[in-house]
Amino acid sequence: MSLTTTQIRSAKPKANGKPKKLGDGFGLHCVVSKTSKTWIYRYKRSNGKETTATLGKFPDMTLQQAREERLFRRKMLIDGIDPNAHQKESKLSTQNANMSTFKDVFKQWHDNNKDNWKPNYQKDIVIRCERHIFPYIGNRQIGDIDIREMIKVLQILSIAGTIDTLGKVKGVSSRVFKYAVGMGIIDSDPTRDISTDLFKKKKTKHLAHITDPKEIGGLLRMIDTYKGSYQIENALKIAPYVFLRPNELAGLEWKEVDFDNSIIRINPMRMKMKTTHLVPLCKQVLKILSTLSLIESNSKYVFPSIRSSARHISPESLRAGLRRLGLSNEEMTTHGFRHMASTRLYESGFRGEVIEIQLAHKQRNKIAAAYNHAEYLKEREKMMQSWADYLDNLKDDIG
Repeated sequence: MSLTTTQIRSAKPKANGKPKKLGDGFGLHCVVSKTSKTWIYRYKRSNGKETTATLGKFPDMTLQQAREERLFRRKMLIDGIDPNAHQKESKLSTQNANMSTFKDVFKQWHDNNKDNWKPNYQKDIVIRCERHIFPYIGNRQIGDIDIREMIKVLQILSIAGTIDTLGKVKGVSSRVFKYAVGMGIIDSDPTRDISTDLFKKKKTKHLAHITDPKEIGGLLRMIDTYKGSYQIENALKIAPYVFLRPNELAGLEWKEVDFDNSIIRINPMRMKMKTTHLVPLCKQVLKILSTLSLIESNSKYVFPSIRSSARHISPESLRAGLRRLGLSNEEMTTHGFRHMASTRLYESGFRGEVIEIQLAHKQRNKIAAAYNHAEYLKEREKMMQSWADYLDNLKDDIG
């Protein structure tokens, strides 16, 4: 049975004062003594003999971090590497180098994880560190970097107002420090106790969208007058009906469209939440897609790029299409179609859970988060068709 953080926090040694073992499975357990709670990983070496490795102490190493370290070491075993021997070699290497610099450990961490990342993400992390971390602490011995030094690095970004970047830089730094903790190079992550209250808060920017019924009708009529490529024209016509994010709509693939079951299944790798997303197809959208399927574009994309059928249109081209219709950035954005649907559907009395799941939002409560992508599908089908009919009524009402 898996452990919970609450169990670990409340755990005490045995009544006789001897340490108590709390098992989490697959060789990981927490040894609770009078003075500490230590993560221990038990495994078999290549010769079949069992041995143990000390991973760290709770709460400096959280339950999640201990599990990640267990997974990391199990992968090493699969590759024929003894984790303890590897750690000793790493420590020796560190000592010979008179303690590793932050940049040294970053490289080790990056090399160890890059195969699990997309190429663009790999590059983004390196660029982010080269711009915002290395100039300040890159050549510092990682064991000498403390919380005050990290606060100074992050305050530079806070003063500049780049709050999104600040969060990402803090996140990457923390992952490198935690890797160093797991490798036995340092004892704790200096970013762990840095409070977000020390920095400026990001101002909420509401994307422009139209919610007045008469204005929605006018917007739909404007889209029907679009003069340009058929790709942009039809993507804009579909946008109000499907609630997809601009990049999800622009990159829609034919293999994601199930005509037989009247549904779109978005590949999880294209979704913000990395889970399959289902979009029930209303009759109106099904008709448009059926017509598009007759066009011989020789592309896997529903909306292929004008320049190359091997690529799809860009989200920016949809925004440009709205500008071509005369709509300013302050009046309407392509992302605004989602806000428009959300606002009107809530006001129309549809259930919040159904709306949020259809918008592919991360659920804010544990109950809703337990549902998978197929939950409420029948109810979502009815909602999507009702919404589509509502839009058509608004578009036809020119009174």
